[in-house]
Amino acid sequence: MNSSNSHRIPTIDLTPWLAGDARTRADIARTVDEALRTAGFLLVSGHGVDPSLRTRIRTAARAFFTLPAEVKQAYAAKVGGRGWLGPGAEANGYAEGTETPPDLKESLTFATHEPFDDPAVDAEWYAPNVWPSETPGLRPLCEEYLARMAELENHLLSLLGEALGLEPDFFTRHMSHPTYGFNINWYPGRDVIGEPQPGQYRIGPHTDFGTLTILDRQSGRGGLQVFTDEGGWDDAPYDPDAFTVNVGDLLARWTGDRWQSGRHRVLPPPADAPAEELMSLVYFGECTPGTLVESVPAPVGRVAYEPVDSHVYLRGKLDSITVH
Repeated sequence: MNSSNSHRIPTIDLTPWLAGDARTRADIARTVDEALRTAGFLLVSGHGVDPSLRTRIRTAARAFFTLPAEVKQAYAAKVGGRGWLGPGAEANGYAEGTETPPDLKESLTFATHEPFDDPAVDAEWYAPNVWPSETPGLRPLCEEYLARMAELENHLLSLLGEALGLEPDFFTRHMSHPTYGFNINWYPGRDVIGEPQPGQYRIGPHTDFGTLTILDRQSGRGGLQVFTDEGGWDDAPYDPDAFTVNVGDLLARWTGDRWQSGRHRVLPPPADAPAEELMSLVYFGECTPGTLVESVPAPVGRVAYEPVDSHVYLRGKLDSITVH
């Protein structure tokens, strides 16, 4: 990792934030603001999420991903749906207008488990999660994990409100019934996917679409890279105890581009480690449907975007990465 880039993506220990005095909280908020203005990424430790929970989810999910394709096909879903996204379903580079080969991954995708009061919202954003019967242990593990993610997201969003000098509930008041998304991404080795095509990635270059992404990842040669204007593409810093957190497009827009939507990609399996296999747990924070996202005015914000409906915006982004 380029040392200057690594320095721009700090590790924030949430322990003193949750228990600290006003001065400590102000120092942490200042560090967060500086980091999100450059790379749009943070590492977050002191979050209290049991590492063994993450390990057990990976074990259960891998048992599903290694099933025959015809078994997994029964759970096939479209991008933004619930179930299994097989090979070739997504090309995240499309979101940047780049014609790339499909991403080299499979995913299990889940989302909010509580329906909405509005039938029109339900029709577009709610459907029961699909839990594979072949791996019955996956559901309770994921439901526990998602409860921890909701708590962590609220702590982080309160921190972000303070980092902007705004009310602590500036963001969280729009999260009473979020749609959120959760992907378990499996990145198999070349023994499964074959030889990558030119310009093909495990996930192509893109920014995320929503508010905050909370990522639990594994270290690998074909792993996560982050883009900064100063350093270009470089390997993301890694701490096995920390979550990688990045700003999405909607949050960047909300802050008037004060904070950067973190551009990133996941490299293909390397030629010198062709059997490398990784798995990521990716929580995509989103708002309550119908939230009007308006840019924070100057001097906090730098750009005044037209207000957008959060979920009209998200739907357009999800459609843009679907391989047809």
